Amino acid sequence: MSAPVAIVGLGLMGEVYARRLIDANFPVTGFDIDPARRERLAEIGGRPVQSIAELARPARCIIIAVFSTDQVEDVVENQLLPALGDGLGKIVLCMSTCDPDQVAALARQVIPRGIRYLDVPVSGTSDQVRRGDGVALIGGDAAIVDEVKDILDALFARRFHIGDVGDGGRAKLAVNLILGLNRLALAEGLVFAERLGLDPAAFLEVARGSASYSHDGNQRAQDGARRFLAGRPCQADAEGRAPHARPGGRGRSETVDA
Repeated sequence: MSAPVAIVGLGLMGEVYARRLIDANFPVTGFDIDPARRERLAEIGGRPVQSIAELARPARCIIIAVFSTDQVEDVVENQLLPALGDGLGKIVLCMSTCDPDQVAALARQVIPRGIRYLDVPVSGTSDQVRRGDGVALIGGDAAIVDEVKDILDALFARRFHIGDVGDGGRAKLAVNLILGLNRLALAEGLVFAERLGLDPAAFLEVARGSASYSHDGNQRAQDGARRFLAGRPCQADAEGRAPHARPGGRGRSETVDA
């Protein structure tokens, strides 16, 4: 049997990655601190393990799909490096949405020690990735990308190699800004239509079929609009990303998928 693809973090996105890889006939091992998520991996055909150290060395590559930048740093520095040792050359695909500057600094620390690190944040919800509509925004060495091309092909419909580690996250911040503006514009348009005396629910269908239709982010914007029309808050869904300004002029977004 070929070496497995290992996944650290089996939440919404981690489970979807596992499913797509298993469906594409890749052996998958995985770890999560939640025993129920490990059991779920076994139910869908993967092999759960009891620690990150257990999956690290046998894996062809390691996908990280955890909650935050801090958790990524902990997984890499305190779990993977001690388990792998220096110089092994293991490929790590960080698919969590991270602070671009922090993840670039992390890569500078661990690449000389033998971890071949790619920054691979994903544009799309877990449902979109499950359907094959996810987009990978990649930062890192193009030669490493080529080595895991088959894995990326199994996971994502499209991918873009943006540049260095951290640039994938920077691209995602910009994408999320556009998504947020799309949502805001649609909400404002519905309110304006209602003030003009139109039925906002009916006008939503008009907007979808007119020149105002925006392919990028359209589904999320429509989901938010439907919540608005139903009288629910138009807050980010459980898989949303919201860039927040911070000193230095770059944003930070944290994933809540895992």
